[in-house]
Amino acid sequence: MSQDREPLYIKIQNHFKELITSRKLVEDDKIPTEKDLMEEFDVSRITVVNALAELAKDGWIYRIPGRGSFVKGIPETQMAPSLLNEPRGGQTRPRVKIGLVFPVLGDYFAIRLIAGITDGLKAKGYQLVVMLTNNSKETEKEVIREMKNNVDGLIIFPVDAEVYNEEIIALKMQNYPFVLIDRHLPGVETNVVSSDGAHASMLAVDHLWNLGHRNIAICSDSALMTVSVDERIQGYNEALKQKGALINPSLILNDIHANGILDDPASPPLPATDPNHPLYRFVKNQMATAYIALNCSLGVQILSIAKKVGLRVPEDISIISFDNPTPLLEEFSLLTYIDQSEYEIGTEAVRLLLQVIDNQGKLPIRFHKMILKPSLVVRKTTAEANVQAKA
Repeated sequence: MSQDREPLYIKIQNHFKELITSRKLVEDDKIPTEKDLMEEFDVSRITVVNALAELAKDGWIYRIPGRGSFVKGIPETQMAPSLLNEPRGGQTRPRVKIGLVFPVLGDYFAIRLIAGITDGLKAKGYQLVVMLTNNSKETEKEVIREMKNNVDGLIIFPVDAEVYNEEIIALKMQNYPFVLIDRHLPGVETNVVSSDGAHASMLAVDHLWNLGHRNIAICSDSALMTVSVDERIQGYNEALKQKGALINPSLILNDIHANGILDDPASPPLPATDPNHPLYRFVKNQMATAYIALNCSLGVQILSIAKKVGLRVPEDISIISFDNPTPLLEEFSLLTYIDQSEYEIGTEAVRLLLQVIDNQGKLPIRFHKMILKPSLVVRKTTAEANVQAKA
């Protein structure tokens, strides 16, 4: 792989590794602040954060919240033979390193997905470098540019935007080994592993319809109409069409956000359980008898709103959540949910990426789109429709 340009975050890491190895910095010495490092290396905060996070992960430094970063010492592994793979053809080579570009660690879907990736790589003895983009396309571009020359391949959970990230398109044009997860680029052929979002919504609608529900709302709190959200809404619409039902746009709740001061976009967001929040009013007024929440945290919020306004679940309203919210709190362990096989998405992404790496330089180039089938796990938040509930 080309090393013509040393990524900025690697430059920062190597700077401190050299200082620690040469004993110019010793155990418990304090590392300069993030602000100081930004000025010293003329880089963004995300670059500094990721450099320090990697140093801490590898055992060079330790971090104390509110106090800063400190020298831990020279990791034993830096002198251990285990850092190298078994000899190949009489030579040793560095362990394969895989980069993961991920938006945010905001829910258990993300945690289980990354667990699948981590376990898949661990089984092969490979290293993983994780960098977060905070749902910023510009940060995603920077992260990909900095990582691609320092890892053997990338797994990317892309930021969804109206305009594709040209860095991802460039990876494809350069035949760089990468796999997209959860989201794909419509009209662009790439390696991708995801769950079948349209089929998932159809499973949810079918289950609720068979229970007698006719006013079924589908809810997303995503600030963007992402590919995955769009596919799930398409599945919802298709399921209703197959039943001869009319599509009611008022039951499709997109981007359900509200600010503390509703006419001030800069004001902090209201929690969904606030009486002024549009989702709160929607649930309170029983505009639907059943809800399909497109992520587990939103399903938990709807359950909390129902409890606050005195609606019984599932006697008055039914709720289906995407993803299993069980680890959140014991009281939410009874939610009916769509299992997207996120752990399997992670392990399959690793398997596919390693296959792509092994096939580098071989023609013809083939792209693989793996779509895993979701399943419905029925628990205690869905029941027959209450015919006396407000339509």
